[in-house]
Amino acid sequence: MSERVGPVPRALTIAGSDSGGGAGIQADLKTFLAHQVHGTSAITAVTAQNSVGVSSVHELPPRAVAEQIEAVVTDIGVDAVKVGMLLSVAIIETVAQTLRRLGAGPVVVDPVAVSKHGDPLLRPDAVAALRELILPLADLLTPNLGEAELLTGMSVRTRQDQLAAARALHAMGPRWVLVKGGHLPAEQAAVDLLFDGTRAVELVNDRLDTPHTHGTGCTLSAAVASGLARGADMTSAVRSAKAYVTTGIAEGYPLGRGIGPVGHFWRVRDLPDPLNLT
Repeated sequence: MSERVGPVPRALTIAGSDSGGGAGIQADLKTFLAHQVHGTSAITAVTAQNSVGVSSVHELPPRAVAEQIEAVVTDIGVDAVKVGMLLSVAIIETVAQTLRRLGAGPVVVDPVAVSKHGDPLLRPDAVAALRELILPLADLLTPNLGEAELLTGMSVRTRQDQLAAARALHAMGPRWVLVKGGHLPAEQAAVDLLFDGTRAVELVNDRLDTPHTHGTGCTLSAAVASGLARGADMTSAVRSAKAYVTTGIAEGYPLGRGIGPVGHFWRVRDLPDPLNLT
């Protein structure tokens, strides 16, 4: 066994639990593993969900969220943080205060508001708190079109709208903004826009025709956090993450009666079967 040189990269996800395993904490930990990063977690809420929707959401006590974060940061350490579903004002305030106090980062924020099935995952009265307390902590903010519209109050339907939204979001405090354009109505490609306050870079991939896209947003933000934990610069981490998710979408599979998950484990599919069953 070779001697390990330096610490294993470590990433912390602060997000909700998806009992169906396609998104949330579960997707983040799978993504960290695929990037050879040690994943840790602080669960903010427990959802009862499957491939057809979210049937219930149970918020954890804010103190429990803070204690999970502190337990990880003060012992194991953190090289990057991914923030996902926060649900409520109380959880948002707690996460913001704890991250500021402990100084963990860099921070990738996926401003989760609605599930892939249209179920609300951010309470209406928490939008302002997310905007005011979490966005200024973000090294990267990764909204989809709906989340960009929710946070800015703007309509985002074209590439020009994407850039305008990115500028408006950047003014709220994130160092970088990635406005995801997978659902731009007039585009034949999946166009994401990365903006640092000065320079805008379009990341373009073919749009893939598949219904099995559960967990794409969680996976992308976790993949970026993985890259940052491994020492990549922001642009490289985002490009690598988009490539990982694009292949994951192509490798998505049916599960249950609804929307299947992206294929998180495509990087290890060709490894020898540990049980020699294939």
